[in-house]
Order: sequence, then C-alpha cells, then structure tokens
Amino acid sequence: MSQVGLRVSEACKLDLADIKWDLGRFGKLHVRHGKGARGSGPRERMVPLINGADRTLRWFVEDVWGQFDDDHTRPGAPLFPSERRRADGSSGRVGDDALRNGLKAAAMAHLPGWGDKLTPHVLRHFCASELYLGGLDLIAIQEVLGHAWIAMTMRYVHVQQTRVEDAWVAGQQRAAKRLEGLLR
Repeated sequence: MSQVGLRVSEACKLDLADIKWDLGRFGKLHVRHGKGARGSGPRERMVPLINGADRTLRWFVEDVWGQFDDDHTRPGAPLFPSERRRADGSSGRVGDDALRNGLKAAAMAHLPGWGDKLTPHVLRHFCASELYLGGLDLIAIQEVLGHAWIAMTMRYVHVQQTRVEDAWVAGQQRAAKRLEGLLR
C-alpha cells in the first residue's frame, strides 16, 4: 500500500491472477474493485508495480503466500489470504480489519509513537508524496492512485517546507548550465 498507494479495500479484493507480470516494464496490478466516484460503481485500473512494488510482491508470492494456501492455480485465489480456512481447506480473503490491525501492531512494535497515527490511508498519502518527490508528475500519480480529479491527487501530495527554495536553486543551476553551454 505504501509503494503503489492501494486503498485497503482494493488490496483485500485482489486475486493472485490480478498480478500481470508480463505487462509494462515492472508488471501491473489489475485493480478490479477500485473506488468509484459519486456512485459510479467500482472503477478498474491497471497499477504499475513501480517504486519497488514488483520486488516486494514477488517476494510475498514466492516466499510467503504458500504458507497460507498451496494452490496458486485456484480461480479466485486471494492475493492476500486470511489465516482462517474455508470448509474446503483453502484460505479465504483477508479482511480490512486484519490489514488495519496488522499495520497498527507493526507500527506499535517498530515505530514508537506512530501506533495510532499510521493507517492504510496515511500510507496512500505517503506513497503520493514519495512518488512526487521522486519525480513523478501529478497526472501519473493520479492514475496510480485511481483519482477521478487531479485536485484530489494534489491534496494527497505533501511536500517539504523548503520545496520552493529547492526548486529555485535547481532552476538556477539549470540556467547556469545553459548559459555555460551558450558561452562555449
């Protein structure tokens, strides 16, 4: 969720088959149950596995997933299985609460002071901000997050207090290089 900004409900509804390793440079996730705007219903999107998400997901599928279920080929096999078993012995789908509680427990154990502050939604904001700071433009971030409106994406991007000054310095450096090239 912190790498590609998935909503907790979107992550819970992903199937193993929603990973499309062969699409794009890094693979993509087929988010079939994205949030729709103003009652439009679920909005599908393809989310590129950027920002290291491809490596994290490959590790999870290859090294962790099999501890919950052993049938990678079962239609509808959840990407994030629950610890609870169904009557047929297969794993069900993890729920929103399990992901939220797991994140809270991990934050309390590893990030003192963040246990009540770090939520899946905060991870979406973190993802948007990190992608922006890494050079992704707002339109690309909008696509990744599945926002209908760029104004919503702009609310998700939090920049450092020195952003204007840093941009000015970078602009001055680019101008100096152009001038240097003209004088040669």
